[in-house]
Amino acid sequence: MKARIANWFTGLPRAKKASILIGIDVVFAILALWLAFSLRWGYWYEPMGDERYLFIAAPFIAVPIFIRLGLYHAIVRYIEVRALGTIVQATALYALIFAFVIYQSSIPNIPRTVAPLNGVLMLLLVGGSRFVARWWLSDIYVRLPGIHHPVRCQKKNVVIYGAGSAGVQLAAALMHGREYNPVAFIDDNGLLHRQKINGIRIYPPGLLAQLISRFRVSDILLAMPSVSRTRRSEIIRLLEPHAVHVRTMPGLADIAQGKVTFDTLQEVDIADLLGRYCVDPDPALIRATISGKVVMVTGAGGSIASELCRQIIALKPKALILLEICEFALYSIEKELQHLLVAGGEAVELVAVLGSVRDRARVEQVCKAFQVQTLYHTAGYKHVPMVERNPGEAVWNNVFGTLYTAQAAVAAQVEKFVLISTDKAVRPTNTMGATKRFAELILQALSLSLVDTGQTCFTMVRFGNVLDSSGSVVPLFREQIARGGPVTVTDERVIRYFMTIPEAAQLVIQAAAMGQGGDVFVLDMGEPVRIMDLAKRMIHLSGLQIKDDAHPDGEIEISLVGLRPGEKLYEELLIGDHVTETSHPRIMRAKEPIIAWAELQALLAALEVANTAGDYRQVRAVLQEAVTGFVPQCAINDVLWQKNASPACSEQLFRAKKNLPPLEAGEG
Repeated sequence: MKARIANWFTGLPRAKKASILIGIDVVFAILALWLAFSLRWGYWYEPMGDERYLFIAAPFIAVPIFIRLGLYHAIVRYIEVRALGTIVQATALYALIFAFVIYQSSIPNIPRTVAPLNGVLMLLLVGGSRFVARWWLSDIYVRLPGIHHPVRCQKKNVVIYGAGSAGVQLAAALMHGREYNPVAFIDDNGLLHRQKINGIRIYPPGLLAQLISRFRVSDILLAMPSVSRTRRSEIIRLLEPHAVHVRTMPGLADIAQGKVTFDTLQEVDIADLLGRYCVDPDPALIRATISGKVVMVTGAGGSIASELCRQIIALKPKALILLEICEFALYSIEKELQHLLVAGGEAVELVAVLGSVRDRARVEQVCKAFQVQTLYHTAGYKHVPMVERNPGEAVWNNVFGTLYTAQAAVAAQVEKFVLISTDKAVRPTNTMGATKRFAELILQALSLSLVDTGQTCFTMVRFGNVLDSSGSVVPLFREQIARGGPVTVTDERVIRYFMTIPEAAQLVIQAAAMGQGGDVFVLDMGEPVRIMDLAKRMIHLSGLQIKDDAHPDGEIEISLVGLRPGEKLYEELLIGDHVTETSHPRIMRAKEPIIAWAELQALLAALEVANTAGDYRQVRAVLQEAVTGFVPQCAINDVLWQKNASPACSEQLFRAKKNLPPLEAGEG
């Protein structure tokens, strides 16, 4: 019965709901006045004579006042305690006007206490009815589209970690929703324990397991948008052993900018798992090569490049040139940056250019036309297995693309040229790493040849994996978990360094300002992370159990699939031991071996001839001659090479390079 009435009422148009409320308040106005007389006289009062006109006047005074003060605009099932203030104002105004009417009338024998009693009773009836209606409608059956019988909204019981203002607002928002039912707060502040906020008790963290069991909690919501990343990581580690889905509120900056609301929940930021704190940028460094200058970014639609563009826009360059070969990626980043410029009211010239870094003439024309002063070269192929299957394209893009872009920058008198490199360039085991190290060698050699000319300053910035970049492991794990598994890990011993994309972009910008020519900067990546541990933590924080021998009934299985072609168990950031500190605690300067430009030109010529002919044996030989420590982890995997050459020949070559015994007949 309750559900039917509630569904009928909530399904009415707003005008009809308001009419019903007005009708109820008309009754309340008459009832309050009758009760006021009855209480004053001490018996059930019956209006007589001219006193009846007061009962007619009461609703005609009350309803217009209530309409004027907005009592019929509020949505009853979402009404809050602060709405009581409006109700008090409305009923007080009604009581004063009605008292004036009583005392100015010629009706005899009206007690003076009737007017205040009438006001108090009207407040109780009007205010009480609203909050009773809110309670009535707060837990109802709802009719879903296409379903002709009522279905109860099964709210998930959740615990909110954090009883501060953010947690309180989150709880209030969730109580009005249909998905979550906050049953408890968890807070570290001992002074709050055993207290209640809006009827929800606050508990210490030590009672979390009991709360999960008692209330059958499915989710824990972190309501600490301003807490440090280190503290957030500690809390997440505390929650990991429990089979609950951990989600978090967005940061205060996003809430303040109106991008999200307090009840917007998101998956735990993987950066919070690392517990890595960010170092505040040096204002002088971060503005030196950007503010008021013409800046160009190659490969502008990539993960790191697009974040670089966002941060560059915020630093108010004179112009930002986006060079990208992928039309859709260029369209997407241009649209996003235009929105940022409009929202921020910035007067920055934004130019989107379709083009390839392998087209030296095109790059040079763009640099000269817009008088580019700072160039961030991020374009390149970076996905190790894909590059291993297409090594020739990686050579054209990563090696010759860098060469042509650098030569174009010199010809256009670009002041700063910054290459985004990788930790895989250090003692590489794959083609991607070898080509990126070759790109570094090109810039080092060019810088050495230009040392006395005062022309383009070349700088390289080397760092490891960035979280949530395209093709990285974190989005893959999320997708696999959402699919129900299995989560694929190449080897349980694999470790990687990680940092967030915004931090990497910020450090790249600052490192560029410190470059003096030929510098190789290495970013402090913190502690390495075992990929197996990362997979386990992501599964646990999704509220799921790992399926293994100890838990055969678990939901998600972790599958070991073996190292992919070219993949290493661990990565390094330095080729040698020669590293010095800089003015920034997260940026180090490495001293790496350099090949003279004349010698490197001969290697480039040999590489070009071999790559044009599709002779990947010779391509690999040239890379090994140029790149210190390049030891291929696998045979040649180029898709065309394997199609045209027998696998046995390819394997024999690889085994010979590794000084392994040749295959016997029949083994291939």
